[in-house]
Amino acid sequence: MKYNILKKSFYAVFVGSALAFSACTDLTETVFSEIPGDGSYEMTAEDIQAQYGTIYDRLRDMYNGWEGYQDISEECGDLIMTPFRYETSGWGVQYVSLHKHEYHANIAHLYRPWYSCYQGINACNQLLDDESISSNEESKAELRTYRALFYYVLFDLWRNIPLETTLKVPDGYMPTQESPENTYNFIVNELIESKPYLTKEVEFGQINYYGACMILAKMYLNRNAWFPDTTEDKSYYEKACDEVNEIINDGKYTLATDYLNPFKADTYDPEVILAFVYDKTYAGMGTNYYCKWYLSGSQDIFGVTLDAWNGSACVPQFLATYDVDDSRKTDCWRWGPQTDRKGNQIYINGVALNYTVDVYAIEKPGAAGMQGARLQKYEIVEGDISVSNDDVPFFRLTDAYFIKAECLLRLGGYNGETEQDAADIVTMVRQRAFKNNPSKAIRTVAQLKGGSCYDYGLRETQGDINEAGDLVNVVNTKTHEGGNDIILGGLLDDLAWEFVYEHHRRQDLIRFKMTNGCNVFNGKSWFGKSANTNASDRHVDIFPIQQGFLDANPNLKQNPGF
Repeated sequence: MKYNILKKSFYAVFVGSALAFSACTDLTETVFSEIPGDGSYEMTAEDIQAQYGTIYDRLRDMYNGWEGYQDISEECGDLIMTPFRYETSGWGVQYVSLHKHEYHANIAHLYRPWYSCYQGINACNQLLDDESISSNEESKAELRTYRALFYYVLFDLWRNIPLETTLKVPDGYMPTQESPENTYNFIVNELIESKPYLTKEVEFGQINYYGACMILAKMYLNRNAWFPDTTEDKSYYEKACDEVNEIINDGKYTLATDYLNPFKADTYDPEVILAFVYDKTYAGMGTNYYCKWYLSGSQDIFGVTLDAWNGSACVPQFLATYDVDDSRKTDCWRWGPQTDRKGNQIYINGVALNYTVDVYAIEKPGAAGMQGARLQKYEIVEGDISVSNDDVPFFRLTDAYFIKAECLLRLGGYNGETEQDAADIVTMVRQRAFKNNPSKAIRTVAQLKGGSCYDYGLRETQGDINEAGDLVNVVNTKTHEGGNDIILGGLLDDLAWEFVYEHHRRQDLIRFKMTNGCNVFNGKSWFGKSANTNASDRHVDIFPIQQGFLDANPNLKQNPGF
């Protein structure tokens, strides 16, 4: 199934020129291939899908391209970080502002999701503008759903975005931003109208009825957090629950028996509702998990031959939250002395490779080369590669279950199901992580509704690096805020353990609140990031629009607070 979608993607990219869409600043700049013939040919749904290549390509690039949606959703959170690496190239400096919530309009991460999403929207609009395509109800629904998915990502990150539905615009046209309310309603309406025409068949890597349910569920689940100045409307949690119940009750997807199965390369797992397909040969793009996370010289850990960049690391406070018997800790993270595949200690320039849990600071001085536990959740394939052919799950069934559990807890029960049903759901998911100690998989309602076990507080050890490479002029900062004041803090913990580095954390931290009215994203401190306890100041819930886009289109206005 994977190679069917890759063949469609490759064919479409080969026969059609790449879309030249200047980040929603000049919709007239388009060069497209034409359908051969005299126009009398009536295309089938399969013919139309063969032209979706640019859509698939832009989804891949938006998500896991350099500084894509996955990074921007995780680097500003409390689970992972990319500190300044003073011993090596130091390229992590570009992530520091993101991690510290010191956003500005020149952060590089603000480019790719905006640019690639609007390229994808442009591709959808081009096909929908063709009557021979839009007259096919199933294809029209698919394209509207893909377009809604791109808009969902843009809305999540920026809120105040241009909303364009056609390429048939006058010369010199420059788009303007739509109000967040209108954009939200547009996305929801597109999905509601498209769902009846979408297939319920499961084809790997392609959107279907259940993918639309997941986008809608996310729109409803986050509605109150996205519009914090309005009165909380709990009916949105009911709507989110209804959407995921369709997925769960129809039984087309099943939970993986092993936690890591959905993150393997070249392997379809029936837990995955929507995957973005990566293949360095056929799709022209693989995932960069090895290169981004590992130190140069780490090749023998995985049997790869190309070098890595030494960037990201686990936040030590998060690694400390895992139960000792939770297999997801070692499934996801690698630390300590490192050996090759034969069990031999690896040395780099005569020094034993040993990834420490602790890190000095996000900057000043940053981190030494071997500091920080490294991610191994996504399979790193042996061979002559720098990227892997992982098929990344954007939505998986576990996410649908967790949405249901959260909604039941926020509603105090719904449609005949109770808070205990929510606890039973979380317990069910945890069982695969506690196979050797099943009693620890059990989560109670009280635990989920109680505080977080995360030891929040500002942590860093700053100083200067002398000529010998030692840290001098040391200033230790260690505060303790804890997590007892987080509402549904136990559930927030379970979301972290289950979905680390799956583009969840920023959205989750914004959605979960503290007893002082702040959301966790702003109101808590963690490694290298200070708290903002002004509950009315939530401007960093969204990002500034990158300066280059503002310069290119004078109709765009910067987001408030930047």
